[in-house]
Amino acid sequence: MLKINGISKTFNPGTVNEKVALNNLSLHLKAGDFVTIIGSNGAGKSTLFNAICGDFITDQGSILLDGQDITFTPNHVRAKRIGRLFQDPMRGSAPGMSIEENLVLAAGHGGWFSRISSADKKRFREKLSLLGMGLEDRMKQPVGLLSGGQRQALTLLMATIEPPKLLLLDEHTAALDPGTARKVLQITDDVIKSNNITTLMVTHNMQNALEMGNRTIMMDSGRIVLDLNEDEKKGLTVKDLIEKFKEGAGKEMDNDRILLS
Repeated sequence: MLKINGISKTFNPGTVNEKVALNNLSLHLKAGDFVTIIGSNGAGKSTLFNAICGDFITDQGSILLDGQDITFTPNHVRAKRIGRLFQDPMRGSAPGMSIEENLVLAAGHGGWFSRISSADKKRFREKLSLLGMGLEDRMKQPVGLLSGGQRQALTLLMATIEPPKLLLLDEHTAALDPGTARKVLQITDDVIKSNNITTLMVTHNMQNALEMGNRTIMMDSGRIVLDLNEDEKKGLTVKDLIEKFKEGAGKEMDNDRILLS
């Protein structure tokens, strides 16, 4: 479904600021896979997502989505098939527009807000009610009035209201308080499973990485150093995962944010 074959990317080559962000990385996902990704800052996680989305062209390698080579496809074209959530809840929605108007845009109705049908409004209301946040009764309110957790849940709904071929979650709960993060993660799991969406989720929480999805990978220095399938990660503890990272990367994990989580 997603086939990444030997991609590499070096920023500022030949200068003192040269940075190898992706190093001959390959990753293959089957349809419906839900893969969690762990890695320290600078491991290449967000760069991998940027490469998939087409924010830059890789130096080498290829990216295929659902059998189509998208290696040189512009990012705005890829965006029609790839959904993405960021760490910042303020990204991904228009704060000055209402919840309903944001959903209209996400559903592909363009700017024709006056043409939204009663059937669409009913569908939006039903989808919002599944979030369990009472947003179905606030459809006319500006998104800018929502809390971070509400806005991130709405953005998730916007990214999946027309299920994408691939969903990328880039630490989408990292800016939320623990209770809200748990709520959004549960909503995330429900949405992905109910729509069978192929998903990559970056997280700094190793326990979440082990508990969610059917596969967990760990990255370091622009490469994948550990790839665990559902059976392999079953029963593993965070301590086990740290030890496996040491074996794969050849060094200790020293990222406080991940270790303290």
